[in-house]
Amino acid sequence: MSQLAGPVYLDYNATTPLAPDVLEAMLPYLRGEFGNPSSIHAFGQRAKAALYDARERVAALIGAGPNEVLFTGGGTESDNLAILGVLEAAENRRRHLIASAVEHHAVLNTMKALAKKGLPVTFLKVDRSGRVDPDELRAALTPETLLVSIMHANNETGVVQPIAELARLSHMAGAYFHTDAVQSIGKIPVDVDDLGVDLLSLSGHKFYGPKGTGALYVRRGVKTRPVFRGGGQERARRPGTENLPGLVGLGYAAELAGAHLDEERERVAALRDLLQDGVLARIPGSAVNGGDAERTPNTLNMSFDGVEGETLIIALDLKGCAVSTGAACSSGTVEPSHVLMAMGLRPGQVQGSIRISLGRYTKREEVLHFVDVLASVVESIRSHSHSGALR
Repeated sequence: MSQLAGPVYLDYNATTPLAPDVLEAMLPYLRGEFGNPSSIHAFGQRAKAALYDARERVAALIGAGPNEVLFTGGGTESDNLAILGVLEAAENRRRHLIASAVEHHAVLNTMKALAKKGLPVTFLKVDRSGRVDPDELRAALTPETLLVSIMHANNETGVVQPIAELARLSHMAGAYFHTDAVQSIGKIPVDVDDLGVDLLSLSGHKFYGPKGTGALYVRRGVKTRPVFRGGGQERARRPGTENLPGLVGLGYAAELAGAHLDEERERVAALRDLLQDGVLARIPGSAVNGGDAERTPNTLNMSFDGVEGETLIIALDLKGCAVSTGAACSSGTVEPSHVLMAMGLRPGQVQGSIRISLGRYTKREEVLHFVDVLASVVESIRSHSHSGALR
């Protein structure tokens, strides 16, 4: 088995390391440049200029105007602000909401909470690849539909949804369209006009920016209201003093993501395919979940017959390899992945699945080493499980 000096991190969809250039950009605003962007004196005006510069950089990454970008504390807040903000601002009788069954919990649980309050909410089914059929959305749209929220790329499988077509159908019915693009930003091209979306969420720590930073794109003319009360920051849509050091970092991370998108997309896709082909060749009873659909170039979700995902994650961690599974929840209990269940996988396949996600700092030798380790660990788990069943 190949040997590496350090651990192998293959959980980039969970979070990414802060890029060194991003940290350098943030440092002045963690030291001497501490002004409040809302203050009118020189300290505040320098902070305000830095904030606007960050807004321009984020807007440029997604093809938006700076005045269409609202800064938030992350992807979850952006998703909530999109859904609840549009709902609060609705001046007509439209109240029907639509989401897919494979959304991130930031959208899924918000929709479920609204359904419990009596609002009509429709959750669209997906096919075996995890994609929403446009015909399913067309059938679900009604004259009362206010908002449709479908994620751009799935956080567990990397499957990319046909957002442009789904947004077009929504607009034909007079509804707004929101997409959670947290897992697509920096991995594939994201342009709000090409996608045709009205609202789009992103999160800084998913593309080498700081944690606790995010943004919500709101197309000019789309009305939203704040979901909590305070001052008039972010054009009175998101109150609270802005996290200036973090947002400066978010801006630089956005600029770097755009500058390196094409080369990184090609490089990481080649590594992902190398890993996928290696695992399928070396490990019998392995399968790719969502492999028939378009996916982000860095994400691989695989299931292994006769292996429990949580056991596999722990065993790999002991070998210095970090990957993840969608089965763990914050309560400490284990729940099956709602994404894989919605795709129609068998319970054993769902429980035996892991997510492997690569990134900017992933090297070829790490991928080859991981394939060796994974093959050894799966074989070991299966042999112990089989011997235990015989006793």
